[in-house]
Amino acid sequence: MPYDYDDQNIFAKILRGEIPNDTVMETEHSLAFRDITPQAPVHVLVIPKGPYVCHDHFAAQASDAEIVDFMRLTARICATEGISPGEGGEGFRVIGNAGEHALQEVPHYHLHILGGRNLGALLEKQ
Repeated sequence: MPYDYDDQNIFAKILRGEIPNDTVMETEHSLAFRDITPQAPVHVLVIPKGPYVCHDHFAAQASDAEIVDFMRLTARICATEGISPGEGGEGFRVIGNAGEHALQEVPHYHLHILGGRNLGALLEKQ
């Protein structure tokens, strides 16, 4: 299935510097910034700089360098934000939504890193 990347999405505009953000860290291939409507004391979004729509698109088509950079950045965020259990933190949740059923709001691959409090159950039964 081909992915149509919309280069006018809000994250593409952030990457081009058209919209400001609260940058946490930036690398050659990735950008991490604070969510404008945080759902936890720590709520950081991590996005690749490449035009990827969702996780499977990124995993299938990103270069090895992009994937390693992205994953290493998520680890650094967890450590520096003090939420990594390996660094003395209490834990965190990583969320990535893909497509309509997952309620993906921005068609640019991104992960939410949330922590700093008990986050409760992942999903409620319906």
